Amino acid sequence: MSQNHFDVVIIGAGLSGIAAAYYLQTRCPNKTWTILEARDAIGGTWDLFRYPGIRSDSDMFTFGYSFRPWSGSRSYAGGEEIRRYLESTAEAYGIDRAIQFHRRVEAMRWSSEPGRWTVETRRTDTGEVEQTTGSFLWVCAGYYRYDAGYTPELPGLDAFEGERVHPQHWPEDLDWTGKRVLIVGSGATAMTLVPALAKDAAHVTMLQRTPTWVISRPSQDPVAQHLGGWLPDATVYELTRWKNILLGIYFYWASQQRPEDVKRFLLGQIRTALGEDFDVERHFKPDYKPWDQRVCMVPDGDLFEAIKSGKASVVTDTIDTFTADGVKLRSGAHLPADLVVTATGLQLQWVGGASVEVDGRPVVAADRMMYRGVMISDVPNAAVTIGYTNASWTLRCELTCELVCRTLNHMDAHGYTRCLPRVRGAASTEDSVIDLKAGYIRRAMGLLPKQGSRAPWRVYQNYVKDLVSLRRSAVEDGALEFGR
Repeated sequence: MSQNHFDVVIIGAGLSGIAAAYYLQTRCPNKTWTILEARDAIGGTWDLFRYPGIRSDSDMFTFGYSFRPWSGSRSYAGGEEIRRYLESTAEAYGIDRAIQFHRRVEAMRWSSEPGRWTVETRRTDTGEVEQTTGSFLWVCAGYYRYDAGYTPELPGLDAFEGERVHPQHWPEDLDWTGKRVLIVGSGATAMTLVPALAKDAAHVTMLQRTPTWVISRPSQDPVAQHLGGWLPDATVYELTRWKNILLGIYFYWASQQRPEDVKRFLLGQIRTALGEDFDVERHFKPDYKPWDQRVCMVPDGDLFEAIKSGKASVVTDTIDTFTADGVKLRSGAHLPADLVVTATGLQLQWVGGASVEVDGRPVVAADRMMYRGVMISDVPNAAVTIGYTNASWTLRCELTCELVCRTLNHMDAHGYTRCLPRVRGAASTEDSVIDLKAGYIRRAMGLLPKQGSRAPWRVYQNYVKDLVSLRRSAVEDGALEFGR
């Protein structure tokens, strides 16, 4: 069993881990650090998901790093482009040389006596157990479970004699050319797959139990294209970035405060795309407000184009049972299929599924509260990066990086060796730190920390508020306790 020590141990070499490393080496240049990554490549989620058409549903002006502007032509990039962007960013700043691949974190244990974390990893290539110690722990592992997606109990699925696949584990050699494809699901993954598979399939059917709110956006930003003719690239990037941030904040506010107006706008878009003869209300009007669950984005209305062309269709019904060659619905209809794609969602896990202990006592995340959406109450010298649910993950990721670096520099300046959030007077709520009402969030409620009733324990889904909370607030605010 080998062991090495660093000032900061980062878990995960995806978008968040690369950002954490960049900020550490630029704002805390005297700190030693390493990244532990379970996979054999950079990219995290963007290296894991390889299904056809995978793309970001956040625009790249906000999804790209502020310190390395996105230079691609498309506002909504595909998975391979994003993966290359993350790899090239890590290489450009020498971050790739500090990544320890094949290290799956199994346990993280804090001991107050030496004042350090011991991170136990198992090598995914050799099975060897290793230990890495750090004075500060920074978890950048996201919250998706990588080894398994979510597949509900689908009646009679074993009776189906064709091929079936979950998008999270898409085989490289899967051929859907000329086949009848049935996609079970109505979320972003399903809506991405439909136009991608429809190009070569005989027909693609998206079977949904209930609809999801959808918005179409141009794949190339018209404002950026216009400004690009007479302003420097850096200025265009910054102006477009802020335009998209403010529009996103307004759209979320309007969805919650004026939902009927937003519903009319969204349904109007779809009617324009599909025509008045299409039953828009049945297939694209959920019974909840926009942004109670995530609004799906389809660039250039590609989903609607696939439906309009006749290559794809949407069916809103309930599965009665699968058959040898398709699925029988409660309505009595039968949908034939050669390939079934179960785009039925994700599973969440906390801190990569590793166990966490503080001085020998297990930390149950659901019993704790999050300080500024970054640190866990009564857990010393540790941070967790969590992005927005209603905007680009990267926006909050970078603000988290700034707060962590400010905290580390404050500790060094005052000779502190320990910091931890203490709950004083802020009542806990039943609200998870991830406040969407989506199924994958509800299934994980028992795994996630809670929010408090007010700042700094309330997690705001608002970039402008977080600019003040995470970038400008005093480090010593009465809730974050420091010691030696």
